[in-house]
Amino acid sequence: MKISKRGEYALRALIDIGIARELGHELVQIRELAEQEKLPVKFLEQILMQLKSAGFIASKRGKRGGYYLDMPLNKIKFGAVIRLIDGPLAPIACVSQTAYERCTCPDEEHCGLRMLMLDVRNMLANILDKYTLQDSVDITLHKMKKDKVPLPFLMKMIGGISARTTAIAKKTSLPSPPRRKSPAKTKAGA
Repeated sequence: MKISKRGEYALRALIDIGIARELGHELVQIRELAEQEKLPVKFLEQILMQLKSAGFIASKRGKRGGYYLDMPLNKIKFGAVIRLIDGPLAPIACVSQTAYERCTCPDEEHCGLRMLMLDVRNMLANILDKYTLQDSVDITLHKMKKDKVPLPFLMKMIGGISARTTAIAKKTSLPSPPRRKSPAKTKAGA
């Protein structure tokens, strides 16, 4: 099994939306996701629509709209996302639980290749169905904090800096984001 670029981008986008949620930002705009992960916007739009139609994410329209998780992070399993985007996890169709097709082998019950590929599929499924988006978000944030990497989505350019963002920055032992200065009033503009 090989995860396609589409599958990789879907997982990266979900992780970013999950990180944003953990940092107090429920909505993430598509341009933020595209910039964060250096992904093509049009391709990302198609992927997000697929994730949305499956119920993993939802969206809010408008200037301050964006995408948000429609399920708890601990309910989104990597295996389910990969199956949605890339299809069955099985390396050959005769061992698939979701897209089984009889193989060309004359004796499927005693086929050594099928038995091996069944073990491969089971191991893949066990791992990918065990790990959730919460696991990946937690690991990512822990590593970023440990390595003192600036956390994404900590400063929202739209709407200024929220009290929650400042509190999170203090809790994560990062310096508080700088406050925006109000534009100086001129005599002509006063």
